[in-house]
Amino acid sequence: MFSRIGQLIFDSEAVAKTSDFTMGLEIEMQRVDETGHISKEPYPAGIGDEKTNPWLTNDYLETMSEMVTPSAEHALDAMHYLYVINNTLRSALAPGELLWPLSMPPALPKDKTQLQLAKMGPKKEAYLKEWTKRHGYSKGTPCGAHINLSIDQHVIQLVLENCHDQYPDETAVRNHLYTVLAQGFVRYRWFITYLFGASPIAEENYFEPGQELPHPIRSIRQSSHGFGTKFSGDYTNVQRYVDRIEDGVKQGILTSDYEFHDSVRFKGTRNLPELPQKGVEYLELRMLDLDPSSSVGVRTGTLRFIRLLASYFIMHPALKDDDVENVLETANRMNEEVAEELPTDTCRYQAKALAVIKSLERYANQIQLGPEYSEILEDLEDRIITPSTTPSAKLLNYVKDGSLTAYALRRAKRYQEAALETIQPFKGFEDGKTYTADELRQELDEIGGRLR
Repeated sequence: MFSRIGQLIFDSEAVAKTSDFTMGLEIEMQRVDETGHISKEPYPAGIGDEKTNPWLTNDYLETMSEMVTPSAEHALDAMHYLYVINNTLRSALAPGELLWPLSMPPALPKDKTQLQLAKMGPKKEAYLKEWTKRHGYSKGTPCGAHINLSIDQHVIQLVLENCHDQYPDETAVRNHLYTVLAQGFVRYRWFITYLFGASPIAEENYFEPGQELPHPIRSIRQSSHGFGTKFSGDYTNVQRYVDRIEDGVKQGILTSDYEFHDSVRFKGTRNLPELPQKGVEYLELRMLDLDPSSSVGVRTGTLRFIRLLASYFIMHPALKDDDVENVLETANRMNEEVAEELPTDTCRYQAKALAVIKSLERYANQIQLGPEYSEILEDLEDRIITPSTTPSAKLLNYVKDGSLTAYALRRAKRYQEAALETIQPFKGFEDGKTYTADELRQELDEIGGRLR
């Protein structure tokens, strides 16, 4: 059953707009040498200044490259931008350097102080050093694919014009709709972990001696063994989201609001306390492992599925305020259970997962989405029925002597060779110019036009 807003959207024949999210991608990958160890080469000089280039930068480590696309109206455009930026980075790598295609890092040195934190200026570097003191080097090294979603303005305007009694201004509409989205993605994070988890094992020295996992799991990165701070957000509403983070800082659990790295983040103003008044502008989803079957770490079908989920969430009711904490606490526990399952085992929530897929199939038919969505849902249903077809289970076929290094290097070399042979990189970063989103989008579109 649709919510009041969902029914309004449906009756106004605007459902298609609920999947027209503006989308931006952030993909992290480690630079490695040909033996599968962290690279000792400096940040590639041919892609500008890591401190000022917002589109090709570093994250936690100096070798942890982050590719950021400008926002795009369609998943295919976002992927096009990502391919060009990814290949621009590849063209600038030192001879012998490769991009590691897995979420979990390559073998780490026994003395992890040999790892070099990202050179991002005094303030950021001080933060990284303090973070490392609290959490250790390993917890900062897993890489992932982040998706930024922004709701179509037509949907926001439609709700504002027809639900003014409940949402007096655009900020109220934005904050409500993004809260509905956040609740949905946190609530079904376990479902995404099952379908797309791809980090079953860790390489040498990720875990301290004696703390290794007894068997492969579905997703180390999406479990408590993965990335960084374990501090859950409050998604009851935007004000409570802000209050929870600020309380975490006051208690010393977080060094700053920047350290809040839950699976979903509200994004807008840089000044967090002002977020409820100024309004959420987009949602950052941080729940996808890198897909090693793609040279850019994510597939177009995955992006379409995320958009379908988001559309489904917008059309259905938000959780009642009194239920949010318990429901999302249960969802976090479910995610941990699913993440720690043996990848080839049937998920303990298989029946629930199949019910979710069926609901999405009915919804996709109801709003008359194209056949590409039906194909995606059929493939994902097969993953639920047959666990051996999930990404993490497939990776187990390539484990040799407890390692995926040989597999990862084969993939990395193939992707590197293909990129240098077939794709024209973006040369604009070489001049050190800092491109705005509009300028970069125009340049990348021109490259796309030439390639087509």
